[in-house]
Amino acid sequence: MGFFDRLFNRDKHKDECDCGCKEHEKKVVDVKEPVVTKEAKAEAKAAKAEAKAEAKAAKAEAKATKAEPAPAESTNPLDAYPLLPGAPPGGKIKLAIYWAAGCGGCDVSLLDTDERILTIGDMADIVMWPIAADGKEKDIAAMKDQEITVSIINGAVRNTENEHMAKLLRQKSLLVVSYGTCACFGGSPSLANLIPGGKEELLDYVYTKCGSMKDFQDKQSKPVIPQTSVMTADGEITIPMLYDVVKSLDQVIDVDYSIPGCPPTQESIRHLLAAVAAFAYKGEALPPKGTMIGVTTKTLCEECHRKKEMRRITKIVEPHEIDVDPELCLMDQGILCLGPATVGGCGAKCTKVAQPCRGCYGPTKAVTELGSSIFTAIASLFPILENDPTCGEDEIIDIMSTVRDPLGYFYAFSMSKSLIKRSVVEKKGGQ
Repeated sequence: MGFFDRLFNRDKHKDECDCGCKEHEKKVVDVKEPVVTKEAKAEAKAAKAEAKAEAKAAKAEAKATKAEPAPAESTNPLDAYPLLPGAPPGGKIKLAIYWAAGCGGCDVSLLDTDERILTIGDMADIVMWPIAADGKEKDIAAMKDQEITVSIINGAVRNTENEHMAKLLRQKSLLVVSYGTCACFGGSPSLANLIPGGKEELLDYVYTKCGSMKDFQDKQSKPVIPQTSVMTADGEITIPMLYDVVKSLDQVIDVDYSIPGCPPTQESIRHLLAAVAAFAYKGEALPPKGTMIGVTTKTLCEECHRKKEMRRITKIVEPHEIDVDPELCLMDQGILCLGPATVGGCGAKCTKVAQPCRGCYGPTKAVTELGSSIFTAIASLFPILENDPTCGEDEIIDIMSTVRDPLGYFYAFSMSKSLIKRSVVEKKGGQ
């Protein structure tokens, strides 16, 4: 019988072989289990337990001696300011927050206080915050003058309701803060000032000419446009009336402090919170009236990490149109950036990620108007060389024609505070 035959037919071989041959006897001996005494089993069990105990002790020692990793450094500027310790000694202050003509980003930015929003509730009774609290206009009107400690107003003044609430909160508040770029400079809503026909042209376009409304209006006997007042069986229903000119908050009421930004940064919120908390808890003096919180005396260019070579501009491009050099000044690469005329304080967050400054922090104190100042800065980079000190009008027009939206670039946030302020139509007779 061969090897494989014997391997797979062991039982058959045993059954068939009654001769007691040596081959069969040897196989039976090979497959016997070894004999293990009780003493050997006990010793093996003890050795295994000892090895396990030693491994556990070694692991515990290694864990005890291993240095714990240092906690990651927080990137939130608010973490430099402690959580508020409950109600102030004199009781809670009253806080109002109002949203005028704006996108709502400023309201959301206030939530960047993270968990501090809860302790701010310990410090203050929020008597109005349209997106979060149920305070009504009549509740504010019933308060005593200056009963509200701080009112934070964001958004431009676009309609009659914005103006009414701004004046009411000014009357009822000890302090008023102009919060965000729209409140400080008019912001994006103030670009509507450039519509020659004012609110009538704006309403006509929105409700009769834009694509989403034109099909609807074509089916009506006459254009359907919202009315500021209508009588119903339940009485008169009114909606706010638009103004021809969008204004910044300080063009309507007296403002104590301003915080620019679209929206304001966490650093600016920290400065505001620190000043209000110090006033509420310790009676410390507030910053001088008129202070713009969160800005520096430098321009944004001075905060920017990018290297400036003052290259000549022959064409304006968008960031997505070129491979942006991460270290070179954006203006040197032909990307229109308002950093030279914009006040610093934001930390140049946009230029760090290859996006140009659009001027949301507003002009420096040395600048009368942001738009004209940045245009001057750009013109200084036109190709006027030592051997050719002139730049022809045609060449200037060619360069400026590459700017797709000049007013949108130069006045994206500051039209209400510009020298232009609005578009006008000259009537017959020179009026």
